[in-house]
Amino acid sequence: MFDRESFERSKREQAFAQSNDKNLRRISLDFVVESDKYAYGYQWTWLGVPVIQLPQDILITQEIIWNTKPDLIVETGIAWGGSIVLYAAILELIGNGRVIGIDVALPDKNRREIMKYPFSRRITLYEGSSVEPDIVSKVVAEFSRGEKVMVLLDSDHTHDHVLQELRMYAPLVTPGQYLVVSDTVVDDIPIQEHRPRPWSRGNNPKTALNAYLKETDRFEIDDEIDAKLLVSYSPNGYVRCTR
Repeated sequence: MFDRESFERSKREQAFAQSNDKNLRRISLDFVVESDKYAYGYQWTWLGVPVIQLPQDILITQEIIWNTKPDLIVETGIAWGGSIVLYAAILELIGNGRVIGIDVALPDKNRREIMKYPFSRRITLYEGSSVEPDIVSKVVAEFSRGEKVMVLLDSDHTHDHVLQELRMYAPLVTPGQYLVVSDTVVDDIPIQEHRPRPWSRGNNPKTALNAYLKETDRFEIDDEIDAKLLVSYSPNGYVRCTR
């Protein structure tokens, strides 16, 4: 007979055991580094719309949304839009909630792809920098008292930009919900010479998150998520709001 409680306990134990396996962790990071040379994270879609993430990160975000059931999800940096289509689809299954997506560029073709689904009524799009006061004001205006709010940051990955985003958007996250800071792995890998970017070790989302966590006591890194992911673009980037 299936025992779900025992199954979940075993999963947790195995997750932390694999996380303590130094060789496995090295292999996992090597995979991230080597596969990026072939744009591995660009090869996935949700309902036909590109999602620029690793499958593990896509799946864990789905788990978080299903388990915490936020009323409002805010994502900065939506690219093609597959991620917010994913969030809206899950909220449709839950039967409640909406999504705000922000990007500096939202071409009409991308908008049409994002808004073509029956559940797209749950999606609101804003074009502009996530740190522009006008954009932040529009996002704040979407809030209703008592709502559960989740935030995902995936735009400009420089330290200064992410830290500014954190100071603007992290206070909106409500207790029990998650703040997700994407691409923290940049601080753990060599400079991507095949893909030059203005961010690298010492100047990236992880350094910004570490700095922000020194400014607040409202969040804690979810170690269990890190333990079971192994292969992730966002190690230590799944942060739970505790108060």
